[in-house]
Amino acid sequence: MSAENISSNKSFGGWHKQYSHHSEVLNCTMRFAVYLPPQAATGAKVPVLYWLSGLTCTDENFMQKAGAQRIAAELGIALVAPDTSPRGEGVPDDPEGAYDLGLGAGFYVNATQAPWNRHYRMYDYVVEELPALVESLFPVSGKRAISGHSMGGHGALVAALRNPDRYTSVSAFSPISNPSNCPWGQKALAAYLGDDRTAWRDYDASELLARAKQAPPMRVDQGDADNFLPEQLKPEALSAAAEKAGLPLELHMQPGYDHSYYFIASFIEAHLRFHAQYL
Repeated sequence: MSAENISSNKSFGGWHKQYSHHSEVLNCTMRFAVYLPPQAATGAKVPVLYWLSGLTCTDENFMQKAGAQRIAAELGIALVAPDTSPRGEGVPDDPEGAYDLGLGAGFYVNATQAPWNRHYRMYDYVVEELPALVESLFPVSGKRAISGHSMGGHGALVAALRNPDRYTSVSAFSPISNPSNCPWGQKALAAYLGDDRTAWRDYDASELLARAKQAPPMRVDQGDADNFLPEQLKPEALSAAAEKAGLPLELHMQPGYDHSYYFIASFIEAHLRFHAQYL
């Protein structure tokens, strides 16, 4: 397994680096970013927090806007941020050029429908291929946590709920909590998985949590001034699912905050310290 280093910047005593590599799972060249804290230079293997970004984003949004490196350096946690979809020549996009399907909108599912199924297997990429690559290239341990924002919050919750033994903890900012019942989710899941709604359940955090027997520790933060809150995000469905399953969920409604990276930057330290308890 190999990757090409395409940028490198020192930050808080550690290093932020971007890499490109060929993905067998996605059948294209992918880019990801990694922040290696100063502890990684001592020979010690550090745990990893995987961050999944939202619609229209790349690896750069979180690494440049969240301000996570300072706390990650203090706590000795590596950060890994993949892209949000496959990219490149021949990778299909929404024919109407919409932002919520296709490029930048992989939804972290394994597509089963043409033309998406040849490339759009972001679930396998995030859960299996990328961690295997990261763990082969960098001084990191097998301890993993996962987090994300919006579409990426959905992806993080789904990955953790389907693989509770793979992640020590999971957190999300403004996640699409019940994609089977919101416009963003319905459009993407129908395109990628087909019209059989039973197939959608494996990629719906509220559906997964409601029937879960176990789950890693979970934290969700949601701004109450988020324009997407009532129609798209539906944290109440996730809360009801946790209650039904009898599993703990920290749901923090944050007054006055919206859907932006100003919100994420305000609470990223709390999320990193949450994960540090378990990593």
